[in-house]
Amino acid sequence: MDAFFASVEQLDNPELRGKPVAVGGSGERHVVAAASYEARKFGVRSAMPSVTAKRLCPDLIFVRHRFDRYTELSEQVFEILREYADLVEPLSIDEAFLDVTCDRKNIGSATVIAREIKKEIKSRTGLTASAGISFNKFLAKIASEIKKPDGLFVILPEEAEKFIEELPVEKFYGIGRVTAARMHKLGIHKGSDLKKLDLPALIRNFGKAGKFYFDIVRGIDERPVETEYVRKSIGTELTYEKDLSKRFEIIAELYKVEKELIKRLEHAETSGRTITIKVKFADFRQITRSKTLPDYICDFETLHREVSEIRKAMKLEGSKIRLLGVSISNLETDECGDKQLNLFEEI
Repeated sequence: MDAFFASVEQLDNPELRGKPVAVGGSGERHVVAAASYEARKFGVRSAMPSVTAKRLCPDLIFVRHRFDRYTELSEQVFEILREYADLVEPLSIDEAFLDVTCDRKNIGSATVIAREIKKEIKSRTGLTASAGISFNKFLAKIASEIKKPDGLFVILPEEAEKFIEELPVEKFYGIGRVTAARMHKLGIHKGSDLKKLDLPALIRNFGKAGKFYFDIVRGIDERPVETEYVRKSIGTELTYEKDLSKRFEIIAELYKVEKELIKRLEHAETSGRTITIKVKFADFRQITRSKTLPDYICDFETLHREVSEIRKAMKLEGSKIRLLGVSISNLETDECGDKQLNLFEEI
């Protein structure tokens, strides 16, 4: 989907259409969750500090997120995708891989299928989507970014080698900004540069990821489209406008995080045995502490009790804290039987 959160806000509020919009808080410690294409022209991007975004775009309009609404529209989009293919692998709330080798409507052309899906999404939701078409996940993902928004781009097998060789490494799916910067220092700027390094050199410089880079620069990606995603953890965290330091403040804010976490566990219909507390201090130093329980966490009281014990051992009082988070891992489904979860609807 194209600038999904921001596009939903513009869809529901006509006054925002054509204007630079950022979803997220505008405070000193907030970050941009999504930016409209009007805002992106000024360099505003997701995960950017809101104060930086406002400096780049003084007319930027901040709106609070509405995850219930985003989820509602996401479900409609995925219903459309599953009408065309049995193999649909969600990447996020607004993105998915489709294997249309056996398409449900017997259309026989991936390009035609993509055009029809885009048309259906626009008709049923009012939103635009972009599509990338190729013979593997890596190339399809890259192709989907080429002509955004409302775009469609195809990379044919006979075009792949030249396309990859000319592609800047920062555009490679799976190569982030930090890795791209490391590659630049090694004289690697395009796919053709990356391709010159043999496998031992890539592993020496980039560890296990070196094998992945060796393959993708040659257009090799044998990962199948998988319809089931195995979640490894569920968590939530809060960043604060003002540093926390008092014992009561820390307890109260952790309580909010715990309530939101138990709500997410219920929504995911799962439970877990390992609790992790994440703390980021004012100087950006970050620590985590974990505890694994013999039984699965099936109620708020258990979660709150164990988080409190971990917190006490961390001795956080007096520290200047800018972020608190709690997550649950070692997940399992259907372990709570008929136990009732106590929920808190807002955070």
